[in-house]
Amino acid sequence: MPFKIGSKQTTKMVEQGKATAVYVAEDADQRITGKIVELCERAGIEVIRVDTMERLGATCGIDVGAAMAASVPDEE
Repeated sequence: MPFKIGSKQTTKMVEQGKATAVYVAEDADQRITGKIVELCERAGIEVIRVDTMERLGATCGIDVGAAMAASVPDEE
């Protein structure tokens, strides 16, 4: 399943109802991640916590850290 990475892309996917789950790095800035967690709770989207930004980035297949990412179904 592809990922949309970063706060803007993740927020957009949640707001559009396209995200199936959102991954949030525990070591990311809480001022940024707190907003997406609230948005997910309101939308009923699962939030999966990842211990580090580095690990989340690697999971998403990028060479840098990521504060958050949304998993979205493949677009036909």
